[in-house]
Amino acid sequence: MTAGTAYMVGTASWTDPTLVRTDLFYPRSIKTAEERLRFYASQFNTVEVDSSYYTLLAENTARVWAERTPPGFMFNIKAFAMLTQHPAEVQRLPGALKQLLSDSERKERRLGRPSAEVLNLAFDMFWSSLAPLKEAGKLGMLLFQFPPYFTPKSANFDYIASLRERLPQAELAIEFRHPGWVEEQAPRRQTMEFLRRHGLCYVSVDCPAGPSIMPTFFAATSDQLYARFHGRNRDNWFKKGVTAAERFKYLYAERELQQSAEKIRRVAVKRAYVIFNNCYSNFGVMNAATMAQILARPDNSR
Repeated sequence: MTAGTAYMVGTASWTDPTLVRTDLFYPRSIKTAEERLRFYASQFNTVEVDSSYYTLLAENTARVWAERTPPGFMFNIKAFAMLTQHPAEVQRLPGALKQLLSDSERKERRLGRPSAEVLNLAFDMFWSSLAPLKEAGKLGMLLFQFPPYFTPKSANFDYIASLRERLPQAELAIEFRHPGWVEEQAPRRQTMEFLRRHGLCYVSVDCPAGPSIMPTFFAATSDQLYARFHGRNRDNWFKKGVTAAERFKYLYAERELQQSAEKIRRVAVKRAYVIFNNCYSNFGVMNAATMAQILARPDNSR
């Protein structure tokens, strides 16, 4: 049933400091950003861009990425913080957005409630910055990762629906971090049907099991699957003062990857993105390489 599925496996970053500082993945001879991306793209067929969450990318950045990667390589872009109702760093906003802020907003460290004018321009700038990747056929999913306080209420359903109207040409993936969207049968059915109706891709997550944590299951609400592996480090999940790399510090055993691969194979889609966000040292690239090998094997389960 899934014989035609194209598996795109990679990591949620190719520049994490805990990886770049080692020689466990990149050869010692590699020194520049261009060399790192070219090497990464020789090993994997996709990547998820995390830097786009913190700042709106320059169009030239996307052009350079397209030039440095081979045909068929796909970039999945994490949506800018403001677009997912996270506070955005005021100092990192481009001048065009800063000009629309009030005097009091310019003095704040973070902008938590942007005006409609600011938000509209941010959406426009975000999409236009990705034009070179779209033109090169290298733009995969736009990942909208919502905060834990983004709960399943009417206004938030409306906001998600508006994404399809704002970005009609984009492939949109929706990641929830409040389990109320899917942890019980009735809400899960409602959420999945809503995403399906609006042409949005549910983001499946693999993470520790526990209260207030998203449940792990693999499902698709479009013709594509998007799965993010966050690791299963329950001790660090809610720990204060740890870096993202430490929070997701978890090396999956091959047995765990094999079990997940079997579940992914059961989802009938044309393409499956499998992204490892356990970007501590070489954990993510090791697990991504193993998962790519597992998914490339013939499916003998039928």
